Amino acid sequence: MDKLAFACPRCHRINRVAPDRLDSGPRCGACKAPLDVSGTPLHVDDDTLDRLVRSSPVPVLVDFWAEWCAPCRMVAPALEELGRRHAGRLIVAKVDTDRHQRHAAALGVRGIPTLALFEGGRPVDQKVGALGLPQLEAWIAPRLAG
Repeated sequence: MDKLAFACPRCHRINRVAPDRLDSGPRCGACKAPLDVSGTPLHVDDDTLDRLVRSSPVPVLVDFWAEWCAPCRMVAPALEELGRRHAGRLIVAKVDTDRHQRHAAALGVRGIPTLALFEGGRPVDQKVGALGLPQLEAWIAPRLAG
């Protein structure tokens, strides 16, 4: 199996990790911080999101959300589970639209939660609303490697 891709929780650089090395406590090649290989969603700002989607060799699913949004809170556990299930083959990122609005505006986000799927640095699909785990799985399945 090919190497898996994980974003460093400290510097957000992408790191490739061989599946047989996941239990050995991999560290970021850039900042040496321990890598989180659990698939936990990353909370990012607009600038970090730019770097993340441009450098990721795997799809990046971005949740545009806000703290006050009840449907956003409803979809959060499904996104966390999706990240865990596909750790290394999918990166899940969260952008708080109350604090970081550039990407949301560029993508025409009019309601939240809005989920955007990026590949190769570009948005390839977008969904609005609180999707359940089965709908999320079906949506991303064609884009996952392996």
